[in-house]
Amino acid sequence: MDPTANGTEGIVAPPPHEAYANAPDLRREMHQVLALGAERDGRAARPAHASPADATAAERAWLLRRAALMDRMALDARASVAVAAETAGQLVLHDRRHPGLAAGPYHPDTIRIAPSRRLYVRQEYAAWTAAGRPGT
Repeated sequence: MDPTANGTEGIVAPPPHEAYANAPDLRREMHQVLALGAERDGRAARPAHASPADATAAERAWLLRRAALMDRMALDARASVAVAAETAGQLVLHDRRHPGLAAGPYHPDTIRIAPSRRLYVRQEYAAWTAAGRPGT
């Protein structure tokens, strides 16, 4: 059983089937996240009209989608829990630097232990999809 499926340290997140209800299938999402990563790293062209604020939101969307993908893959035993926790931690760190981009009830500063980082990803992914997927 996945220890991050429910709540820890008082953080309650939507269960995975709710948080990822509107997510693309794993294969499609993997391709999209890889394409976004290529744009981010300069291996593919980026939109020329992007402002710095757009770039911060796009970076967050990429981190969120990558962390959600790794969480989903770990839940499906297709990726390690450690990798899912690492990518979730990267999202938490980004959101601590840019707290205005966080959308869920638990802010990134409340996340102290690693298992809660994956819960934070689920919370933020659900809020991001509910908001119309900003930054993409």
